[in-house]
Amino acid sequence: MSAHREETVRRLAAPDIASRKGGVPVVCLTAYTAPVAAALDEACDLLLVGDSVGMVVHGLPNTVGVTLEMMILHGQAVMRGSKRAMVVIDMPFGSYEGSQEEAYANAVRIMKETGAQAVKVESGPTVPDTIRYLTQRGVPVMGHVGLRPQAVLVDGGFKAKGKDAAERERILEEAKATADAGAFAVVVEGVAESLAREITAAIDAPTIGIGASAGCDGQILVTDDMLGLFDWTPKFVRRYADLKGEITRAAADYARDVKDRSFPGEAETYYAKKA
Repeated sequence: MSAHREETVRRLAAPDIASRKGGVPVVCLTAYTAPVAAALDEACDLLLVGDSVGMVVHGLPNTVGVTLEMMILHGQAVMRGSKRAMVVIDMPFGSYEGSQEEAYANAVRIMKETGAQAVKVESGPTVPDTIRYLTQRGVPVMGHVGLRPQAVLVDGGFKAKGKDAAERERILEEAKATADAGAFAVVVEGVAESLAREITAAIDAPTIGIGASAGCDGQILVTDDMLGLFDWTPKFVRRYADLKGEITRAAADYARDVKDRSFPGEAETYYAKKA
C-alpha cells in the first residue's frame, strides 16, 4: 500500500488549458503568496506567479530586477496554498535568453523546486527556438506577446503595442511562432482589440488577454490591481474591490482601539486559573 495519500482534487495541467481553445474562457489571476492562492484557487483555472511580484510585493520599479530565487520562493508558496488551479511561474529576465541549455536548466530548477506545472517566457525573435527546446524536453511553456514588461528598458516604458502596421505584423508573426514552437497558451498583453482577435484566430493555442479585449480565449489580471490595492490601475483593469480602503480603515480602527486601551479586551486576554 502506498504511503502517499491520494489527492482528492486533480490539479489542472497544460492539456486542460490547451483544450479550452474557442470554448469556455480560461480564468487566470496572479498569485504570490499561499493565503491569496488559497482564496483564488476555486475560481481560477490558472494561477500565474508573475514576475510582477517584483513591483507588486517588493516595490521594484519594473520586473528587470526579479531573480530566479524570488520566483522559486513565491512559486513554492502558491503551490502550498492552491490545490486545483494550474500554477505557471514566470522565468525572470536573464534566465532564458542566453542559451537554450541555460533556459532548460533554470526551467527544470523552477519546476523541481516548486512543483509547478509550467513556466512562462516573454516571446521575442530568438525565443520560439527556446520554447521548442524546452517543450521537447518535457517542460510545458506559456508564451507572452505584445507588451513585454521585461523589455521595458528597450521600449522606454510600458506602452501599448501594435499601433502601426509593421508592429502589428511583427507581433502576429511572433504569436504564430510561439504557438508553432509548442506553447500551450499565449498571453497577449496591451494590444488593440482587432489585433488580439486576429492573433486568437490565427493560432491553435488559447490566447490569454490582459489589456487585449474580450476576444481572447481567456483573461488574466494582476490580482492586487483587481482588488484595488493601489491608487492607480491601468485602463484595462476593472476593480472588483477596494482592499486598500478596507485595510486603511481597519488599521485606523486598530490604532484607535490600542490608544484608548479598548484592545485587547477581555475576549483577547489570557487569565491565570483561580486556585
